[in-house]
Amino acid sequence: MDLQLKNKKALVSGSTAGIGYAIAVSLAKEGAHVIINGRQQDSVDKAIAQIKQEAGVDVVGFAGDLSQAHTAELLANAYPEVDILINNLGIFEPKEFENTPDEDWEKHFNVNVLSGVRLSRLYLPAMKTKNWGRIIFISSESGIQIPPEMIHYGVTKSAQIAVSRGLAESLVGTAITVNSILPGPTRSRGVGDFVETLAKEQGTSVAEFEQDFFENVRPTSLIKRFATTEEVASLVTYIASPLASATTGAALRVDGGVIKSAY
Repeated sequence: MDLQLKNKKALVSGSTAGIGYAIAVSLAKEGAHVIINGRQQDSVDKAIAQIKQEAGVDVVGFAGDLSQAHTAELLANAYPEVDILINNLGIFEPKEFENTPDEDWEKHFNVNVLSGVRLSRLYLPAMKTKNWGRIIFISSESGIQIPPEMIHYGVTKSAQIAVSRGLAESLVGTAITVNSILPGPTRSRGVGDFVETLAKEQGTSVAEFEQDFFENVRPTSLIKRFATTEEVASLVTYIASPLASATTGAALRVDGGVIKSAY
């Protein structure tokens, strides 16, 4: 299927690894001109080289912490217009509620929510001028089923869903769509490292840890495994395409059935 993404300009925040990287590769393979982003120049350079090898195309990059307002403005000055904005930048940290200080709440909100708010605000005017665009927030099933082990993270993911819906409603009647994507447990780099660490601490194999995780921590999962980053990227790439023009204001799940609802 031709997703009609050739020559579309796409920015994927937090895309040197994990879900963001998989999205960047998928968009590049469809012919989009992709801008990748990471905090450090060396990680951006490495990802650019990897994508060129994997997708067979050139991409460009921007190194900088997009949770900082001035860095987002520098990015917009360097690349003033994009057709597709993927707000993927995010962090997570399991921590008990009583031991989560204001600083952690503020950090998670700034990285997970405000980074996407700022980028959307910066790139929306050009989309309005063209009357075409795609804004996608990478949220999580944790935004609906708040995980008790990291409430602060879940709240920021709920906020992304709310921002996405509100922004979509503000663009009624236009050809600009705004959606949120809700991955379930996904074997991204961060999650993979986290799982390996916990498995080692518990004296079990990664496979045994995964089985126990889906039996006891995410028992509602229907696939009983971690999704791959490529599985998430496939949905994101379609939603970013002109073929998804009737899908907007939606919270779209690629959660392996973790959310126990048919709606």
